[in-house]
Amino acid sequence: MAGIELKSVRKSFQGVEVIHGIDLDIKDGSFTVFVGPSGCGKSTLLRMMAGLEEVTAGEVQIDGARCDHLLPSARGMAMVFQSYALYPHMSVEQNLKFGLENQRLAKSEIAARVAKAAEILQIEHLLARRPNQLSGGQSQRVAIGRAIVKEPKAFLFDEPLSNLDAELRIKMRGELISLHKRLKSTMIYVTHDQVEAMTMADTIVVLNEGQIEQVGSPVELYARPRNAFVAKFLGAPPMNMLKGTIQRNGNVLAVALGDGTAIPLPGRQVDLTDGSEVTLGIRPEHTVVGRGALNLRVETTEVLGSQTIIHATLASGEPFTAALPGIRGTQSGDTMSIGFSEDFVHLFDATGQAIGASENWRAAYLA
Repeated sequence: MAGIELKSVRKSFQGVEVIHGIDLDIKDGSFTVFVGPSGCGKSTLLRMMAGLEEVTAGEVQIDGARCDHLLPSARGMAMVFQSYALYPHMSVEQNLKFGLENQRLAKSEIAARVAKAAEILQIEHLLARRPNQLSGGQSQRVAIGRAIVKEPKAFLFDEPLSNLDAELRIKMRGELISLHKRLKSTMIYVTHDQVEAMTMADTIVVLNEGQIEQVGSPVELYARPRNAFVAKFLGAPPMNMLKGTIQRNGNVLAVALGDGTAIPLPGRQVDLTDGSEVTLGIRPEHTVVGRGALNLRVETTEVLGSQTIIHATLASGEPFTAALPGIRGTQSGDTMSIGFSEDFVHLFDATGQAIGASENWRAAYLA
């Protein structure tokens, strides 16, 4: 196991900077997930840690020792790629052994490591098979096994589940979580899938255009996003963002929306003058029918069984999504009244930074 630290890490390709001075401390034994949209730099950052890309500036340290000048094989990390990259002419056992044989380890040591990895991943019955005789999930287990036998200080996963179908992805997510608990190793996982990030990580790093937007636990990032980008990126369906202006009635803060509705927020304090532009955010799953805060016209619905997703518009024309429990008979053209608790309301200033966060968020979210 090992802690990994990035110090002012930068990366440029042909003079174009794509990683902009990242500082990050990854705790020993943590399961850290890099998440962000395509092109945000998450895979590039992982490859620099592995030694597959050179660092343009800054340092990569493992257990306090600088390692960005070392070859990948000397860093003590093992990487699992999106493609399984198994040798097709070798059996599963030979695939697992290959890297260790190149290190000239004793045969007894190799056999013990292969047996241990096969037991952990429950692939003992597959050792004699070749890759073309494996399913996608089995192939991914073998790829992970090749990393386990190296007994690395840290595991680096670059979107390892992207090639699997939806049901198998869910199963493999659970297996990776269990694997982390058994090995207690530092794991760094790259994905663009925010569901994977929320369900697997103990620490999430949200990246955008080569910079870190926020680092924290899944609950913290979901409940207290630092800015509008994090708020919209984490959560499915994404958070509703409604443009408005600050409006006070005495000492009570309110947000006046484009459709003329005023949303009172008596528990909030912000250092903005009346008329200042803000964005009010509310997640679809935090809406309730019949509270009367917003009047919507239904456009389309998605019935998922456990909940119904309603896509609607306000009188101003702004889109609004509500995620309501159960199966609803709502149809296109219907009107409905939607409300929400102040504890679940997010406010962002004109620059997109979170302001006036509710002090009751822990009680509201962790009930």
